[in-house]
Amino acid sequence: MRIAVFASGSGSNFAAIMEAAKAGRLKNIEVALLVCDRPGALVIKRAEQESIPVFSFNPKEFTDKQAYEEMILEKLKDFQVDLIVLAGYMRLIGVTLLSSYSGRMINLHPSLLPAFTGKDAVGQALEYGVKVTGITVHFVDAGMDTGPIIAQKTVCVENGETKDSLSLKIQKMEHELLPEVIGWIADGRVELNGRKVEIR
Repeated sequence: MRIAVFASGSGSNFAAIMEAAKAGRLKNIEVALLVCDRPGALVIKRAEQESIPVFSFNPKEFTDKQAYEEMILEKLKDFQVDLIVLAGYMRLIGVTLLSSYSGRMINLHPSLLPAFTGKDAVGQALEYGVKVTGITVHFVDAGMDTGPIIAQKTVCVENGETKDSLSLKIQKMEHELLPEVIGWIADGRVELNGRKVEIR
């Protein structure tokens, strides 16, 4: 299975995917492309160090979302991408990509969805005062973090927890769960029926 990783920042989850692949924990997987909407992002350097092809773009240089998504779609076709993995990609996916990759696009979000969607999920959880938060890997649909849930893991919020300390705990768990889910999909173990996801 050929995957494209979409990322906007440092790329720690991209690095975790690459590490899992090199360690043999991700079999039948090839990272075919990195897509980044911030040309100066650290994730691009990570991809170049791994000799992974990169497509970076500045959305402000396009008339609208459809225009840059059409260009992304052409790249995905060129690299014969089977699965899109959103790993810290900070843009809502539009109809152009959704229509071509429905059921073949997953996202990682730092909360137990449906709680704390959108930006700053860690900060939202702390402000709300929850005792448990976590991470979610889900299929992508037209909403913001509303797609069918594939897997979740919990993280306890300790007394005196800060945004930095909680983010570190969440990130560590992300690096374990995201490659695992990609492996399930590559092995044909994930079945999507409406909003229900079954792991075989």
